[in-house]
Amino acid sequence: MRRCHRNQRGVTVTLPLQVCRMQYCSTRGGVRGWDFRDVLFSGYAPDGGMFMPESLPPLSPDTLRSWKGLSYTKVVVEVASLFVRPQLIPRDDLEVLVAEALSGFSVPEVVRIARLNGGLSILELFHGDTLAFKDLAMTCTVRFLSYFLQKESRRATVLVGTSGDTGGSAIQSAKGLPGLDVMVVYPRGRITPVQEKHMTSCLEDNVHVFAADGSSDDIDRPLRRLFADQELVKSHGLMSLNSVNWSRVMIQLAHFIYAYLELSGLKRDEAGKALPELEVVVPTGGAGNIAAGFIVKQMGLPLKLVAMVNSNDIVHRTVTSGDFSMAADVTRTLAPAIDIQDPYNMERVFWLLLGRDGARVKTMMEEFQRSHRHSLPENHRRLLSQVLSTGAVADEGILETMRRCWEENRYVLCPHTAVAVWHHYRCPHSAGLHRCYIATASPAKFQAAVEKAGLTFDLPEAVLALEKLPSRYQELERSQNWCKDWEDSLRARIQSVSAVRNSGGTYYT
Repeated sequence: MRRCHRNQRGVTVTLPLQVCRMQYCSTRGGVRGWDFRDVLFSGYAPDGGMFMPESLPPLSPDTLRSWKGLSYTKVVVEVASLFVRPQLIPRDDLEVLVAEALSGFSVPEVVRIARLNGGLSILELFHGDTLAFKDLAMTCTVRFLSYFLQKESRRATVLVGTSGDTGGSAIQSAKGLPGLDVMVVYPRGRITPVQEKHMTSCLEDNVHVFAADGSSDDIDRPLRRLFADQELVKSHGLMSLNSVNWSRVMIQLAHFIYAYLELSGLKRDEAGKALPELEVVVPTGGAGNIAAGFIVKQMGLPLKLVAMVNSNDIVHRTVTSGDFSMAADVTRTLAPAIDIQDPYNMERVFWLLLGRDGARVKTMMEEFQRSHRHSLPENHRRLLSQVLSTGAVADEGILETMRRCWEENRYVLCPHTAVAVWHHYRCPHSAGLHRCYIATASPAKFQAAVEKAGLTFDLPEAVLALEKLPSRYQELERSQNWCKDWEDSLRARIQSVSAVRNSGGTYYT
């Protein structure tokens, strides 16, 4: 394969030509040829789709064996270097940005693996500021943003809808950064007090928080309309930090690769042998993690993927019966961050599954957005079920799993992680099986669920301190024409913030 070269600080580095030409397209076929910087500063693609690499770089067995033993931080660098052209962020700069982004986590290794009884291995991704896995990709993505904003002397406005964890992570990662305003909308009364305080207690001038009288799926509707307004997007530098943003999903690829390197039984010195398989079980809501897992599977990582959902079971119904349809209402459960009926990252999975056929994906997703339902053809459902297994857990199953894990291991699960670990007790670990469960949040964020399970968990000092902090947010009421009203309120704030910044002023006085 032809290769290209770059010279950084006097050192010549040889890179695969595919990396040097890495470009992105929309899952709906209307956009091609964008680079990483373009998609980083975007939300949805202009045609309503989601950005994906035009081609995926392969992960060869030799590459995986050479990565064995790398720290999580170094795995993130290796993964990002496959998707970010060095002309945009040179390798040395990329290493610094990732190291700085991940330097503030509460454990030196950034993520940690809990090896419990009965072959139960849990990858803890919640050691960041807001105690959720979102901190990992968010801190890196915000560093990339800041890198370009400083180079280009420009501003951007981030607009985020959250089901609980994304908003706090975006705020904590971006607060106080020059050139960046963050607007977060959360579903009032549908998240925990800790999740809410991680957002509303931040009083930095560049942070704007809205409490909406509705579900996270309701919030997505006016946000999609705002991102579809290309004049608004361009004139105010409007962008998303939800897992709509490719950079978030890109960093999440590293979760699966790191888990594989640590838990699959891979050996560095077994060249020529078949790679072992790892089963990864993921609590699933918006399907960003599952999309990331499917992407690395397509790149050559031998994974068996299991998506576990709560009573909001659209992903489970899609895989088992082809019923890709939203329920009439979002069911409120003990695992609120995955109380989602619109798993928007499944669009990325469908695009890969259907051979990158943007026209078919466009037809499917526009029907789903219009009617909130789509029936997957049986041949497509079978394809999906061959690469993704699923299960659904009600609240009682969540509590049962939390209690049993404590009884057998003296280990407290958060309710979302319990959604995944339920699979462990229903499908017991067998000899020779390598399996990993993704822990997406700390139980410290979900005290009500912990107490309902009859358990206790000592809260960290940082969480205890949140209660005493003042709050600031604006309410979005449930009016008769609520979607348009919310859109108008958010649009007005975007415009007014830009006007204040352009005049050199501060928004809050």
